[in-house]
Amino acid sequence: MATKKGVRIIVTLECTECRTNPSKRSPGVSRYTTKKNRRNTTSRLELKKFCTHCNRHTVHKEIK
Repeated sequence: MATKKGVRIIVTLECTECRTNPSKRSPGVSRYTTKKNRRNTTSRLELKKFCTHCNRHTVHKEIK
């Protein structure tokens, strides 16, 4: 049986500074998962979250 796609979907947020800066302290990229309403927010999400690799709050953008 096929499942019905809902309005709320799970998205992954990834740190933009970890992805673009090759000279960071540790390997890896900070990622968070959250939900968004696909009808109200059609564009990609951008939120300020704490990055454990950068040790500060940075902009995290939606991927996939």
